[in-house]
Amino acid sequence: MEARTATGELVRGREGRFPRWLVGLAPLALAAVVIGGFALLDGPGLGERTGPPVEELAVERTVLEPGAIELTVRNDGPDAVAIAQVLVNDAYVGFTGAERPIGRLESETLRIQQPWVEGEAYSIALLTSTGATIEQEIPVAVQTPDSDLSFLGLMALLGVYVGVIPVALGMLWLPWVRRIPRAWLRAVMALTVGLLAWLGLDATLEGLELAGSGSQAFGGAALVFVGIAVSYLVLSGVSAWLDQRRSSASGARLALLVAVGIGLHNLGEGVAIGSAYAVGALALGAFLVVGFAIHNTTEGLAIVAPIAARKPRIGRLVALGLIAGAPVIPGAWLGAAAFNPSAAAFLFGLGAGAIVQVVVQLAPSLRDDEGRTLHPLAVAGVLAGLAIMFVTALLVTV
Repeated sequence: MEARTATGELVRGREGRFPRWLVGLAPLALAAVVIGGFALLDGPGLGERTGPPVEELAVERTVLEPGAIELTVRNDGPDAVAIAQVLVNDAYVGFTGAERPIGRLESETLRIQQPWVEGEAYSIALLTSTGATIEQEIPVAVQTPDSDLSFLGLMALLGVYVGVIPVALGMLWLPWVRRIPRAWLRAVMALTVGLLAWLGLDATLEGLELAGSGSQAFGGAALVFVGIAVSYLVLSGVSAWLDQRRSSASGARLALLVAVGIGLHNLGEGVAIGSAYAVGALALGAFLVVGFAIHNTTEGLAIVAPIAARKPRIGRLVALGLIAGAPVIPGAWLGAAAFNPSAAAFLFGLGAGAIVQVVVQLAPSLRDDEGRTLHPLAVAGVLAGLAIMFVTALLVTV
């Protein structure tokens, strides 16, 4: 090993008798030995545990079938949980499943024998062997749809209505955006930043709400921020890779990143739509479709604004529209057929992180001739984007 002295003289250091990789692994090996010994000796010095066991269960999924209700529960706490009895609307009912105690992080499905009535509300209480109670509410009893071809087709059609078509309509603003003066183009870019900022905030809040209703053992609300960090870092790496290749212009790269960010947000939106439909909380009506169409049309404008200075090919525009709008379809399938609050929270985090990264990429395009980013026109555009998304969001209730 060579090094230089303070005078710049090159000297050769002494190599150790062990390889460097082995020296680096030594602390990890010693830590493993210490932890293993502590576990084998059953924690010497800690004494016997006092107090009642900590029992926590999270209901991850509710499925209603004719004459039965299925609950998928997961043990959130440190101790095993044994379910002794089940009450529905304060009446004891029979159930199958969870014959043995549920260990930490394990999940079980309980099938409750209950002849429920469509449209009525039900309160379910799970009594553990120690007398603890875990409650689950069903506001409106509706049979869970089967995941057959007709159901998948319905979810795909809904995804086209609320995702693909609105984004495509919004992209029709491209000819107008290409004809406006440069100063107004900066205002449109600021409007885009406002639209995306609302989507990012919306995705974060929805993710936090879902994380609070699901299992906390996997991180709870932290899953949203993990998703934000993962998507932000991944898209930053992709952006740097595209810059190195120099194969596409800056505007085309920004449009692609905007489409990816919106697509990840719409994936989470599809999960919310599908899960709401599965539990009967989603009214599939013309008002909902119109509301989503108006709300999501602005996303198309956000995609075409960065490429206003170019004349993109039709194929590229179609691809950008599908990247942004089509994820609603698989999201709806996942939400209705295999909904999990923790996974959904992570997906919303991915969407929020992607949008934050895109906003960072778009910010330099707002600078005026004096180099200011938050000049009056830019501020007005951002506020207008936030206002548009707020008003159109009032038309959409999932």
